[in-house]
Amino acid sequence: MVKMFPRIHACGDSALSVELCDTIDEAVSERVIALAQNLADAPVNGVEELVPTYRSLMVFYDPETVRGHSLAMTLRLRLDALVVGANHVRRFHVPVVYGGTMGMDLQELADMKDLTVSQLIELHSSAEYRVFMIGFAPGFAYLGGLPEILHTPRLATPRQRIEASAIGIGGKQASINSVPGPSGWRFLGRTPLRLFDPARAEPFLLKAGDRVTFRPVSEDEAETLDRAIAAGRMTGEAVPQ
Repeated sequence: MVKMFPRIHACGDSALSVELCDTIDEAVSERVIALAQNLADAPVNGVEELVPTYRSLMVFYDPETVRGHSLAMTLRLRLDALVVGANHVRRFHVPVVYGGTMGMDLQELADMKDLTVSQLIELHSSAEYRVFMIGFAPGFAYLGGLPEILHTPRLATPRQRIEASAIGIGGKQASINSVPGPSGWRFLGRTPLRLFDPARAEPFLLKAGDRVTFRPVSEDEAETLDRAIAAGRMTGEAVPQ
C-alpha cells in the first residue's frame, strides 16, 4: 500500500500531527520549519503551540475556539501554498571539554573505532551539525551530521544520571544534554553552555534548523566560561547568519 503524505492525525481532542514524510531528511525538516514559521507569522485563531520534529509538526489548539476538522483543512491549505525559502540560519560554536568525568566514554569509543582520542576529537569537532528537533527533555537538542565512523549504538543498560551539558552520541545522532537525567547515549565531554535556563528570556538556547559546531577547549577556558555564564555575562557563542 502506498503511503500518502502529508497526513494529518488527531492526537487527542486538542492536537494535530502534520506528518510530511516517514524518513529523516533535511529537506523535510526545512519544510516542517517553514510550516511552523508560516503559522507563527500568520496565526490561526485557536492554535496555542507549535512543536516541530524531524518529519512532522505537532499543532496544539483550543477545541473551544477551533475544531480539529476545520483546523486540518486550514493546515492543508497552508501546506499547498507553502514556500520553503532560505531561512535565517543561526550558527553556534559550542565549546567542549573532551574527556573528564562527563566524557566517560571517550577512550572506549576511540578504542572501538580504532582511533586515537585526538583523532576522535578531531572528527567530532570538524563536522557541522543541524538541530533537527528539540525534545525528550526541555531544550534537549537532537543533532544530525555526525560523521559515519562515529555512529555507535546506545548502551544496552542506560546510566541513571547524566548531567546537563554533556556531549553525547547515540546511533547516528549527536546531542547536547539540557537537564540531568538517565541516558543510554555515550558521552565525550561537556560544554559550559546551558541549553535550558528558565530564567532567560528565551529558555531554550537552540531551536530546530540551527547549525552547531563543536570547539575543543581546555579545562581552564571552560572554567572561565562557567564563571561568565553563571554571572549572566554570556549565554552562548552564537554567530547569526
